[in-house]
Amino acid sequence: MALQHNHLRPVTRFITDHNAEGLAIFNKDVPQTVSPKSIPTGDSFYLGYTATDIPIDLTTDLAAYKQHLSSDPVFTVPGGTALSVIDLVPGSTGPMHRTLSLDYAVVLLGAVELILDSGEARTLQQGDIVIQRGTIHQWRNASKTEWARMLFVLQESRPVEVAGKTLEQEFRFE
Repeated sequence: MALQHNHLRPVTRFITDHNAEGLAIFNKDVPQTVSPKSIPTGDSFYLGYTATDIPIDLTTDLAAYKQHLSSDPVFTVPGGTALSVIDLVPGSTGPMHRTLSLDYAVVLLGAVELILDSGEARTLQQGDIVIQRGTIHQWRNASKTEWARMLFVLQESRPVEVAGKTLEQEFRFE
């Protein structure tokens, strides 16, 4: 699926590092511009950074991130974290899904509806945050004419257990 041009400011990242003298510098091994990938909804997905372990090993994290950049979109990293930005096409609706993760979601631009599988919903505005704790949910750009942008940080979680039942990762593409 081709990316739709959204006229939003490009996503850039600045990674800090150390020089041979131990002084802080900006890393030049990874481009500052984050290239978007299209996801099935037509939305644009930007992988801002990943870490493959906690605590993070700062001698291997850049190499692991570079590998994730060349793969399909990475939403969660086993044993680690993933930082991403998603630009939502006007009126787009993602699938109902559950990831086995603790997610921090922040609306950076626009209005986004969070719909839970119970039917409860909230319309989130710029600056609103959601702590997503392994529940089934869906994101919808509330505007039919304007793009929305969200920032996500996901950390893998243990399987979710409710009333003695283990809940699995799930995606409902309808």
